[in-house]
Amino acid sequence: MGVKSLVFHSLMVTWKDLMELFRNRMGLIMLVLMPIFMMSMVGFIFPSSTSISHVSVALVNEDEGYGNYPSASAMLIAALEKMNNSTDMMTITNASSLDEVRDMIQRGEVEGGIIIASNFTSSLITGKQGTITIVIDQSNPQMSMLLQTALKEVFEQIGTRMAEQYVQRLPGVDESNSLAIVKPYSVQTEGAVPGHFSYFDFIAPGLMAMTVMMSVMTGLPAAISHEREVGTLDGMMVAPINRLAIILGKTLAQTARGILQGILILALAVVLFGVTIHGSILLIFALLLLGVFSFVGLGVVITSFAKDQETAMMVMMTLMFPMMFLSGVFFPIQQMPWYMQDISKFLPLTYAATALRKVMVLGAGVPMIITELAVLIGFGVVMTTIAVPVFKRAMTR
Repeated sequence: MGVKSLVFHSLMVTWKDLMELFRNRMGLIMLVLMPIFMMSMVGFIFPSSTSISHVSVALVNEDEGYGNYPSASAMLIAALEKMNNSTDMMTITNASSLDEVRDMIQRGEVEGGIIIASNFTSSLITGKQGTITIVIDQSNPQMSMLLQTALKEVFEQIGTRMAEQYVQRLPGVDESNSLAIVKPYSVQTEGAVPGHFSYFDFIAPGLMAMTVMMSVMTGLPAAISHEREVGTLDGMMVAPINRLAIILGKTLAQTARGILQGILILALAVVLFGVTIHGSILLIFALLLLGVFSFVGLGVVITSFAKDQETAMMVMMTLMFPMMFLSGVFFPIQQMPWYMQDISKFLPLTYAATALRKVMVLGAGVPMIITELAVLIGFGVVMTTIAVPVFKRAMTR
């Protein structure tokens, strides 16, 4: 009878909190708008691939030629413009010197520059390498890295074609094997799972885990601290129900909120941004539930120690922001300094995001995410074990 009563009272508290949510039109609207805003903002602002288009670049041709030989820089520029016409990678603007390119970058007129050295043709004719300098904008390291990588690849392709034409003139070499002489290795890339992937495939699972965390941890102060301030919590405390039922009811209500937002994010990722789910849908929902379970206990502990809703929210935000940026949601953990990587290992959001990413992107099953599952379950059990007595003690203050 005691277990049935506990379950019944917990469900009644859950129903009460959900009814308050549904009656609060602004709260209900924000519950839906927040994940839509997060997904839309990140999805449309962050690049969907590693390619670039219509990047403004200044071109300086200082090549002085070499006697009666045809200008190698003219052939390079013609090949560059031909390739650019088919890819729309750059918007090329002519400049006269390196100093002018630097001034144009400082004024924000261009995002990079290409300098063809004065001895470009003479170096190639005399069997030396022609020098091409790529000028980058250090104030925008991400775009500079993309531009530098793309231009190096373009010049390598153009250089390979020119080398093929030269090799084909040699005796005993025909067109069929000229490429093998110039580039003896053919390097190919293949993913662990088939299909085309973009940056959003990486970020969508992390956003799901982060939004569930934010929903749970920001909803609990409103669910407990606010009721304590307005006095409705005292009414529940004097009611003939177990105080554990209050915790379970609040937890179930926040779980419903978190799962609703997680489902909404998953739908937006698939419909708007073409994210393909390679793993089990049921396993994804199980991970969302497990993520909610992990964060709810932490939220209850913080809310119990806080004297009012404002303090609870400040503590929540102080904890959430490091987790957002150190758990690999937006940037790979492997690119962080080693000490930041060590810190990320102690954050539950790291394991929630990693597990969701493995299932959604790589199609992993339960055996591949055992470590993440163990950490999330362990963290949730520890936090819940601490939360129950702390909450009971806080209610008697």
